[in-house]
Amino acid sequence: MSKVDLYAAIRRDSRAGLSKRALQHKYGVGFRTVEKAMSSAWPEPRKKLPPRPTRLDPYKGLIDAMLRADLRAPPKQRHTAKRVFDRLVDEHTAAEISYGMVRDYVRVRRDEIRLAAGFGVAKAFVPQSHRPGAEAEVDFGDVTVRLAGETVKCVLFSFRLSYSGKAVHRIFATGGQEAFFEGHVHAFRVLGGVPTGKVRYDNLNSAVAQVLGFNRARVETERWTAFRSHFDLEAFYCRPGIEGAHEKGGVEGQIGYFRRNHLVPVPEVASLAELNEMVDRWDQEDDARRIRSRPRTIGEHFAAEAPLLKPLPMEAFETGRLFSLRVNRYSQIGVRTNHYSVPVRLIGKRVRVMLHASELVVYDQGVEVARHERLMGKAQSRMVLDHYLEVLIRKPGALPGSTALEQAQAAGKFTPVHDAWWAEARRLHGDKEGTRSLIEVLLLGRHIAHEYLVAGLASALRAGAMTSDAVALEARKSADADDGVTALTLSDPRSGLLPARAPGVTSLTARRIARLPPDTRPLPSVAAYDQLLRHPRPHSRTSHEGEMP
Repeated sequence: MSKVDLYAAIRRDSRAGLSKRALQHKYGVGFRTVEKAMSSAWPEPRKKLPPRPTRLDPYKGLIDAMLRADLRAPPKQRHTAKRVFDRLVDEHTAAEISYGMVRDYVRVRRDEIRLAAGFGVAKAFVPQSHRPGAEAEVDFGDVTVRLAGETVKCVLFSFRLSYSGKAVHRIFATGGQEAFFEGHVHAFRVLGGVPTGKVRYDNLNSAVAQVLGFNRARVETERWTAFRSHFDLEAFYCRPGIEGAHEKGGVEGQIGYFRRNHLVPVPEVASLAELNEMVDRWDQEDDARRIRSRPRTIGEHFAAEAPLLKPLPMEAFETGRLFSLRVNRYSQIGVRTNHYSVPVRLIGKRVRVMLHASELVVYDQGVEVARHERLMGKAQSRMVLDHYLEVLIRKPGALPGSTALEQAQAAGKFTPVHDAWWAEARRLHGDKEGTRSLIEVLLLGRHIAHEYLVAGLASALRAGAMTSDAVALEARKSADADDGVTALTLSDPRSGLLPARAPGVTSLTARRIARLPPDTRPLPSVAAYDQLLRHPRPHSRTSHEGEMP
């Protein structure tokens, strides 16, 4: 029985006529309790016990002095709890206290001292309302993924509508301006429109060239100004530093939620394209989520918000950055500290490079000549073996140690079947001619799909035909039959594990005859020419002496 219930029972029985002594006996309480119950229905509040002394008490004045000195110290040279603890131990031999005691005291006392000195007020947040389709928030966040077996750090772009909480995400290799623009375009396409009001941003370099003082004035980059003008987008820039983070707290929290719920454990993917397909699916699944105590889901709120967005412009905006670069003697171009290969015929020429967030495309006179996935690190190179085949056919000795061959092997483009065929070709024809035969086979890859070319190599290797013509014939047979040869998984193509196919290499003539329809015509005859034999041919006269008649 609580004390309130006890007082109520005593007062009820007193009104019924029980004496105070009888009440004491009935409820097992003393005379003072009965007197208090008779005088008030509410028990007296429990007296607060005085604080228990702690081992930190002798040093609290010293700690307060340090924290007051921090009010006049530079922000980056103020006491941390660890520094306060170290000073107490070193300067005052406070061996009986622990770091945890000091940390807990400093965490509470620092704000109290600042408020008492008039250096700020308690943090307070004012609830905000957002009109449907009017406002949004944008931000980047760091994420770690396992990409093609390697752990890399990428950036997560998030565009969040403030009213519904509908968010669109995209993961990029870098957080440059190309990713900033492509993330917006992807978000607008998914949402079906552009917010009619302000979109909140940090002062990131992709949009802001200079912050003017501590107000909202900014000098924007030219491409960002053109982008905003194209989509009729109104930008609102938060205050610099951590103090402005709360001005777009919705997207800040959204990035944390997305990272914790969809990127744990660390995803393992083969490419960023595969990862972004997963991100799109996760965004759709989040439409069924409710934010805090809202009565409707994100998807239901967005259904009401989507018709109020501004329509997208009909013309597309080029989000990539265009460069004009000269190809060096290694048949490479340098882009943002990294190097990418192009066909050797372009050495010394200028090419146009369109740099996107996740890839770059190289053009020569308006024709695409190379496409590379963008490198994530610095001072790296990406080479395609096919770009060097024209020079390797003249210098076959450069192939075994080439970086392009090493990268092709690591990427799985140069398979164990290639290696086995190459080894056999060198054994039969010598290193130079055997390597040249392999390069001729690699040139076939420009016209024959990779899987069919590997199947042709396997068939030619089994038949002992170490020529590019034999490989081309068998590759085309595999393409015509489309029998699903998967020679890529074979570790030893000479081990007998190759898929069964017709033995030997069929000649082109036999192949053509085999595919002709049956001929039902009679066999040809020369009987019609027998009439020429009825009239003997006259002997020709000799015109010169000594000539045969």
